[in-house]
Amino acid sequence: MNIAERHLPIIQAPGAPRAVRASRTETWTTEDDTRAFAAALAARPAIGNAFIALHGDLGAGKTTFVRHLLRALGVQGRVKSPTYAVVEPYETAAFPAWHFDFYRLGDPREAEDAGFRDLFASPGLKLAEWPEKAAGWLPPADLALHIETLADDSRTVTLDALTPLGEALLA
Repeated sequence: MNIAERHLPIIQAPGAPRAVRASRTETWTTEDDTRAFAAALAARPAIGNAFIALHGDLGAGKTTFVRHLLRALGVQGRVKSPTYAVVEPYETAAFPAWHFDFYRLGDPREAEDAGFRDLFASPGLKLAEWPEKAAGWLPPADLALHIETLADDSRTVTLDALTPLGEALLA
């Protein structure tokens, strides 16, 4: 199945659970732990066409993770939060990458109106913060990161592989 075939059908109802194919939980006690995980993920061949959904409260570390992942993939220059722009495009050495932040979406249809379906159907890495705000318009994520901040500022991160590609990323 090619990337377009995988991303064209968006058939799941908003909020409907997706089957988890593999899962693990990690603790990131420092930013170096986040950086190390991002570097390991960047080394996986499957990363080039993955859709990674990032879940967590404000300040949980979603953008920090994206910054480390993009740096590990060779992105130079400023890596900023797309909170106001909604999407920031990047070029890695091998493939394009898009960082989405749907926090400010008022209606999931705004994702469709903005043409994001076309971006998700194209080859490249997609990283989406607050994907639930675009529910029903996004394809199934390959990997979902659920980041929870603990009282000591460490993070508990649950990694859920939702597709075979996601399983390859966790392997």
